[in-house]
Amino acid sequence: MIEMDELLRLALLEDIGSGDATTLSVVAEDREGGAVVFGREPFVLSGSKPFRRIFELLDPQISVECLFPDGEQIEPNVAVFRINGRMRTILTGERTALNFVQRLCGIATLTRKMADAVAGTGCRLLDTRKTTPLWRSFEKEAVRHGGGKNHRFGLADGILIKDNHVAVAGGIKEAVRLARQGALHTFRIEVEVEDLNQLEEAIGAGADVVLLDNFTLDMLRDAVSICNGRVILEASGGVRLETVRAIAQSGVDFVSCGAITHSARAIDLTMEFSV
Repeated sequence: MIEMDELLRLALLEDIGSGDATTLSVVAEDREGGAVVFGREPFVLSGSKPFRRIFELLDPQISVECLFPDGEQIEPNVAVFRINGRMRTILTGERTALNFVQRLCGIATLTRKMADAVAGTGCRLLDTRKTTPLWRSFEKEAVRHGGGKNHRFGLADGILIKDNHVAVAGGIKEAVRLARQGALHTFRIEVEVEDLNQLEEAIGAGADVVLLDNFTLDMLRDAVSICNGRVILEASGGVRLETVRAIAQSGVDFVSCGAITHSARAIDLTMEFSV
């Protein structure tokens, strides 16, 4: 796993390069002041750790105060961070820090809406591996801050037999047999299926979890009836805020949604300075 400081240093290097030409030109080295960060819209807070750490990497003497815990619902125009120290540090780190926190707040906010939409159904919301390269640990933490649950972090964390694995292995039954033979005994075997016949085949092959890919609502209800509690059912494919509750109400155990990480809109946050 990529360490947070390593990733943040690379992000700073990408933005600063050989130096912040504007700030170094117009801001005196000993000039001190402060700034606050607030949103122009309601949002769920996430990303306070990388936000603070970016400024600390630039200047260990900087003071960054997080005024709310991650996972808190924040109203517009309410300060969430307060920064004090050298103005050069604050100005140079501003964009990189905001890029991280705006993106992560967006994920947490969309996840909260999705999680609220399935509340009371008994179905739980999962994320996927459809994350920004190298940001996965941040984005999956943002999902948790929003009230969702994490699926596999990476390929080493579980068995999920998808359609291409089935094609290469020579069928669902053979793919499950090979996975059972080669996997750690603690792993559950999950199989992706595209229709009810494949669902029956996966259950017969001994799958522990079946992922119902792009099923209609009628197909999901039929799958729940056919399964009758024999395996765990996960619905996925094209899940949106407008459709997630109906999917959850079909009776499946989980609904996984790539949109909460790959399509979340960045929250409109701004930094205002006091000198």
